[in-house]
Amino acid sequence: MNEYFPSVLAGHRADQYRMSFTAGAHSAGHVRRIVRSYLCEWDLAELTDAVELGVTELLANVVRHVPDRRCALLLLRQAGGVRVEVADGSPRQPVPSAWVSHDAEGGRGLVLLDAVADKWGVAPGAGGGKTVWFECGAGSVPD
Repeated sequence: MNEYFPSVLAGHRADQYRMSFTAGAHSAGHVRRIVRSYLCEWDLAELTDAVELGVTELLANVVRHVPDRRCALLLLRQAGGVRVEVADGSPRQPVPSAWVSHDAEGGRGLVLLDAVADKWGVAPGAGGGKTVWFECGAGSVPD
């Protein structure tokens, strides 16, 4: 059982991938390779650029804003698309910047996510944390 995704049962499913880890400087690159592999396996390679960028931005937010940097990634295959969830134990909610100056070092992540994802949002998570999710492509999780 996963502390961030308690509704996801243990065991392998062909339509999902999940992992829990402490995010660091090289985590995004490692996770991008995993995501790319699954998207190719699921015949969704056309979504690779958008999903990799979204995952990179969500993991950067974990590194920047979650004190212990612990998180969980859930990649779900959907009919014609994919849903990505990144959960952490921090109650701090992401806030999209309405305006970001050109010389700002941060604040672009959710703007980029909004540009590449079909939809995204934030849901309350286990133990007072949160789950930030996004979807690329359309449809619902297959039976």
